[in-house]
Amino acid sequence: MKFSENWLRHHVPTTASRDELAATLTAIGLEVEEVTPLGESLDGVVVAQILSASRHPEADRLQICEVDTGNGTVQIVCGAPNARAGLKAPLATVGANLPGGIAIKAAKLRGVESFGMLCSAKELGVDPDASGLLELPADATVGTPLAQYLGLPDATIEIKLTPNRADCFSVRGIAYDVAAASGSEVKPLDASPVPAQSNATLPVELQAGARVPRFVGRVIDSVNANVSTPSWMAERLRRSGVRPISFLVDVTQYVMLELGQPMHAFDKDTLEGAVVVRPAREGETLKLLDGRTVTLDDDFLVVADGRGGAGARAVALGGIMGGHDTRVTDGTVNVFLEAAHWIPSAIIGRSRKLGLHTDAGHRFERGVDPELPRVAVEYATRLILDVAGGVAGPVIGAVLPEHLQAPQPIVLRRARLARALGLQVADAEVERILRALGLSVENTSDGWRVVPPSRRFDLAIEEDLIEEIARIHGYDAIPTTLPAGAARLVAPSETRVDEATARRQLAARDFLEAVNYAFVDAELLAAWGLTEGSVPLANPLSGELGVMRTALLPGLVAALARNAARQQPRVRLFELGNVFRANGSNAPVETLRIAAVACGEARGEQWGERARPVGFHDLKGDLDSLAALAGTRLEYRASQSAWAHPGRSADVYRDRVRLGWIGQLHPRLGRSLELDVDVVAFELDVAPLFSRDIPRATGLSKYPSVRRDLAFVVPEGIEWGAISAAVKRAAGPSLRDLVLFDRYQGKGVENGFKSLAMGLILQDESRTLTDRDVDAAIASVTQALQREYGAAIRG
Repeated sequence: MKFSENWLRHHVPTTASRDELAATLTAIGLEVEEVTPLGESLDGVVVAQILSASRHPEADRLQICEVDTGNGTVQIVCGAPNARAGLKAPLATVGANLPGGIAIKAAKLRGVESFGMLCSAKELGVDPDASGLLELPADATVGTPLAQYLGLPDATIEIKLTPNRADCFSVRGIAYDVAAASGSEVKPLDASPVPAQSNATLPVELQAGARVPRFVGRVIDSVNANVSTPSWMAERLRRSGVRPISFLVDVTQYVMLELGQPMHAFDKDTLEGAVVVRPAREGETLKLLDGRTVTLDDDFLVVADGRGGAGARAVALGGIMGGHDTRVTDGTVNVFLEAAHWIPSAIIGRSRKLGLHTDAGHRFERGVDPELPRVAVEYATRLILDVAGGVAGPVIGAVLPEHLQAPQPIVLRRARLARALGLQVADAEVERILRALGLSVENTSDGWRVVPPSRRFDLAIEEDLIEEIARIHGYDAIPTTLPAGAARLVAPSETRVDEATARRQLAARDFLEAVNYAFVDAELLAAWGLTEGSVPLANPLSGELGVMRTALLPGLVAALARNAARQQPRVRLFELGNVFRANGSNAPVETLRIAAVACGEARGEQWGERARPVGFHDLKGDLDSLAALAGTRLEYRASQSAWAHPGRSADVYRDRVRLGWIGQLHPRLGRSLELDVDVVAFELDVAPLFSRDIPRATGLSKYPSVRRDLAFVVPEGIEWGAISAAVKRAAGPSLRDLVLFDRYQGKGVENGFKSLAMGLILQDESRTLTDRDVDAAIASVTQALQREYGAAIRG
């Protein structure tokens, strides 16, 4: 929010200096981002009028002007393109010092004497515009000091507002906070009703229900639309970052900045029939004030008229921007003013869907006082009649009272206030602060009964009032104390591997942690085939961040691709975060997952071993190291995922429960993602992966172990996981360990088969195993594998 310092002081008298005012605003939560002084050094600059302007004989772009200073005439050589006879503009006389250190002296320009300088707004330090002379209104008195005429010196103050302080998107809203903090009061606003001078009206119909519960309008006929915007109004707009356009448009902008209520002025003669507020129709088009034509759907609201039928033609985009065809112009004679209350949920995100950002839309998204429309129309009417004349009709309003909630009283307890702040604030000070903020205060036996104004919809509970007292009384006045009470220490659970340990493990294995947005592009999920259960955002930051992620890998692989495209040949990233899946009308289901991706060489550049690309088994080793933290081993089964490379990927199981996936991305997916490298990755659910049994100490057997090595020929399609499970079932409790130490296909092994060589380690805790015991176990294993998988002892 940007505004003029003098404009603020007009609403709240204060003796604070500019620096003190800026410090006060920041201290009460309205953080000042920038203060720009205006017109600090304008002594010797006066309002002047060009009497004549003739071409310079030695320069095409210069003119020789005779200028009336109010104290005689002087000759000025000027190069401004808009210098012309009759123009009133600022003149820096000889001896003046302009902002930036420009000293004005008599000089000769191409042989012609010049006694001063006609100035642009930029040269005076009052506006960035340097396109020509600052044109002053025709009624400006020649010879008047410019600082006096423009109300200078002044300053532009820009503050940063938090989302809950929508009431401070106006000068008067800020004034209430300044008044409370400085011990002053806000001056009353003269917005008394303007009596109707005619019966001219336009009927209004509300067809959007709770989304637009109030709409106020007024017809003003016989307006002089060509009248110039008064300099005081134009300067306040300019210093608030708004470029004056024309008087009727400037009035609506002025009221919005001063009161906080966005308004729109229609050329009444372009409207037909009743004014209807309704949802837009699917595919309906509207040409906006900026010349763009937009296509709407029923998520938008429009103001429509009766051309083509009742409510048929959209003439404005509700709460965002007016329409081009019904705008006011220099030829406008009759005006229809409107001010409405559009609830935030009806406006949020609509501007961004169309690539727009408007001051009106920004305010309605945050929330505007529902009682303000009528006040704004009355105030704007008075401004128009005073400057442009006209005949005002009666104020007409349509309201749906069932959708307008009156502010509810809040009980503030004296004891609760003291306990929360840690100090006693005098009752008189509490009441002064609350009343200065515009709240209604009634004393009770144990505190106060407070009713907030309709503009302060951020005040709903007792804690909100306590915060207001603390903010205005001063955070510096609140004593600093340490929290009291016994601290409760919570021991980490031994039944689960904590996330920090998992992060350290992957970091130790040469991975870098990535943190990606939880929102992704819907097209990215579609490329992976992971759109099922996706949750679209109602108010996305951008089109590329439109849905919640259903998996970590799409975003993580995209991060890898960005790094690989920037000359990073070896990339190893991991992420631990939530994924989201739709759950009907309930909140989305969140699942914590861990994922990793890698490309490039398996080892960093070194001389100890030959370079080779990272592969499935490298990443499997990293995943097994995570499983080892939980004291478990994982099972891998061939994956059928569409985005997985066939034969180089697997689904991951633990205790017959699928945890996730590991493997190489399918080349087709890599091409669609414009990946020039092979990528291996995994993604698993964290909860089942990191659960573990509480470790228990057991004694070591004092009896020797026995190892037997066996080689079985099995069909090629049989997975090691299935063989391993069958061996463990058949060998019985004496099997301590099982290792696969060789896999062979080739000479001596029939096509379609493979040889798996394994070592069985047997041991008993109560006795030494005999050859008969071992032979029985081996026979049992051999029979089981032959029976279940057709396996045969090799050779």
